[in-house]
Amino acid sequence: MQKQRDKPVRVFVTGIGIISALGNNAEENRNSLINSQTGVGKAVHFESRYVSFLPFGEIELSNETLKETLNLKDAPGYTRTCLLAVKAFEEAVADSKLTSLELSSFDTALISASTVGGMCLTDQLYEDANRKSEGSEYLEAYGPGSHTLKLVEKYNINGFTDTINTACSSSANAIMLGARLIKSGRAKRAIVGGVDALAKYTVNGFNALKILSENPCKPFDENRDGLNLGEAAAYLVLESEEIVRDKKVYAEILGYGNSNDAHHPSAMSDDAVGAIRSMKEAIETAGITPENINYINAHGTGTPNNDRVELFGISKIFDHVPPFSSTKSYTGHTLGAAGAVEAIFSIYSINHSELFPSLHIETDMVDFKDFPVRAYRSGVEVNYVLSNSFGFGGNCTSLVLGKVL
Repeated sequence: MQKQRDKPVRVFVTGIGIISALGNNAEENRNSLINSQTGVGKAVHFESRYVSFLPFGEIELSNETLKETLNLKDAPGYTRTCLLAVKAFEEAVADSKLTSLELSSFDTALISASTVGGMCLTDQLYEDANRKSEGSEYLEAYGPGSHTLKLVEKYNINGFTDTINTACSSSANAIMLGARLIKSGRAKRAIVGGVDALAKYTVNGFNALKILSENPCKPFDENRDGLNLGEAAAYLVLESEEIVRDKKVYAEILGYGNSNDAHHPSAMSDDAVGAIRSMKEAIETAGITPENINYINAHGTGTPNNDRVELFGISKIFDHVPPFSSTKSYTGHTLGAAGAVEAIFSIYSINHSELFPSLHIETDMVDFKDFPVRAYRSGVEVNYVLSNSFGFGGNCTSLVLGKVL
């Protein structure tokens, strides 16, 4: 007798939580996107000499307000990274209506992501590392995984946990790993996402690379001259179809692809080998064809190298390029949080049949015939979205999110 194949495990998104320069929750973020209102501007809370002439995607809430809102005023060792993570995590968990028992179940995984982690406290780190202090409350908070440990402790999470740092593809990889854990039967539920706060450490580093723009970024404009850094936290609750029951379901994680072009520490290869492979794998694992993709949420940083290479790669995958845009023109580049932020924005497109434009475009890129969405569109059929996240070192990740049919 021929053995019957197991039914493929489906992975659904049942909760979302986000805080970014566009707003302090999911509803505020979507409203800003609908109104084409950027969150990039002059930073108020971030202390740096670059604030005087560089725009940033800064969250409006101060650390003090976040601590008060989250009832963490007396909790030691919470950096801004940790605070933002708790804010978005709590919204996602509440949205999915998870109980404390479900959070602490061994069937619940937590995979988070960050690039700067607790190094958002750059000056304090310098004082502590050079023994110029008596040892601050943040001695254990500087690593990329410190915010994950805070979540584990605060919510009594006992299942599989991990922190991913693959630069700008970090939280996209967190989503991919969470989905794979569920599909392989290693977890029934995974809370996935990422967080990064503005930091002198990253601002000074990106400035040294000469890729920060003194104006609001304009991805896919011929005269683009760099990116804007932003901060955000975003989490999604992924659940196996068998435990979803009558919950609201936002979307399905259908496909994912990860590759590395091993070309350069901070630039993508001109032939887009990594980007092409990640997009191709994501579409293939989703069980669809390129023609099924209705929208691409592009990585689109606004740097000359990234946008040209990404659009070149897209043109090699698609005979007819679907509508695409970069929502980093709203939030700035949120680094380790970007993949999860843009996955949530992709879910908005799927759930509300809408596309968000790339902002600030004045001149089309001369070497391409395909141009990004320029104005907000509603009433558009969006069944499948391809979301790209390409990181330093050539780590490229693409996700396919789909409408639950």
